[in-house]
Amino acid sequence: MKKVALAFSGGLDTTICVPILKEEYGYDEVIGVTVDVGQPEEEFDEAYETAEALGLEHYVIDAKEEFAQLCLDSVTANADYQGYPLGTALARPVIANAILDLALDEDCDGIAHGCTGKGNDQLRFEAVWRASDLEVIAPVREMGMTREWEIEYAAEKDLPVQGGNEGVWSIDTNLWSRSIEGGNLEDPSYVPPEDIYEWTDQPSGETELVEITFEDGYPVAIDGEEMEALELISYLNEKAGAYGVGRTDMMEDRMLGLKVRENYEHPAATTLLNAHEALEGLVLTKEERDFKATVDNEWSQKAYEGLIDAPLVGALNAFLEKTQERVTGTVTIKFEGGQARAVGRESEYAAYSESAASFNTETVDGIEQADATGVAKYHGFQARLANQSTKTKEKPELAADGGSE
Repeated sequence: MKKVALAFSGGLDTTICVPILKEEYGYDEVIGVTVDVGQPEEEFDEAYETAEALGLEHYVIDAKEEFAQLCLDSVTANADYQGYPLGTALARPVIANAILDLALDEDCDGIAHGCTGKGNDQLRFEAVWRASDLEVIAPVREMGMTREWEIEYAAEKDLPVQGGNEGVWSIDTNLWSRSIEGGNLEDPSYVPPEDIYEWTDQPSGETELVEITFEDGYPVAIDGEEMEALELISYLNEKAGAYGVGRTDMMEDRMLGLKVRENYEHPAATTLLNAHEALEGLVLTKEERDFKATVDNEWSQKAYEGLIDAPLVGALNAFLEKTQERVTGTVTIKFEGGQARAVGRESEYAAYSESAASFNTETVDGIEQADATGVAKYHGFQARLANQSTKTKEKPELAADGGSE
């Protein structure tokens, strides 16, 4: 008897995949798997109810702690993609690995998802699954389904979906971020209504200061109160969201070359990334910061692609771990006008001397101000030579008759 594990949300795409996997792909048994990375409770209710109506064996795997830790790992790499904190991309490998582990435990022959052939998630899931010997199946992509076709099929089969209508917007939520796309948002000129946002309030004139404590690059406490990763992220989502922190409206370049309009909410992520970068600015040398920017960019790109287990990422992590040994201290963040600004930072590892930087100090560790005169003379010397040589070799102007003046 052939068995397949299906990444199951209870929405239209994954609901129609259940009978299709039997009818079109020859599977005798389909099991649904939902992985908890911090979605709203109503999403699990939908998955439970739909699975029950389908008579589908359904598993829910709690991966919130693992995902929360990965989110904080991303902070050490200042991870973002084209200016927004990675959220959905980070969650997909966690979800994919959890489903794969269960599929292997249940002796499945195949593993399936309901992703289309236009998005990034198909690549992120399959990058994990294709490392196994299981058959990887993508019915929506492989059969070229459209939303209209799916709705008609669901009605024909009397499947338990709400007429195929899952709302005006396509929304994906996890601990770290909430994405909103589709509908009128596909028009880049469309100004989104305030009601697309759930995590963030419209910015007001109110302000608040919070102090975030880091140890080895990881946030461990808010205003002196120690918190585990999951609690800390949840707390900051609510706290920063109340000040409108963490909204992004952008045109995003997907891996397959499509440009799409995306809206995101990410209050905790924005706050922690800003605080972390501020602390790195205090403790890391210029050379470390310059090189780390390259490392951060590579880490972020691989994370966006869903390849956090790639050998390159392992090597990048080794560099990050070394630099983060000194990223310990506190950062004061001010929530104001939809922003989370670092307004103070302190660390015992600061690569900074207040007396050396002060305008009221005459010398710096025995170095007189006049000692900089020689440096000033040499600074720009090569550029001056180059500019001078260019001027001396300029072509002569031609006279009216074409000869040289």
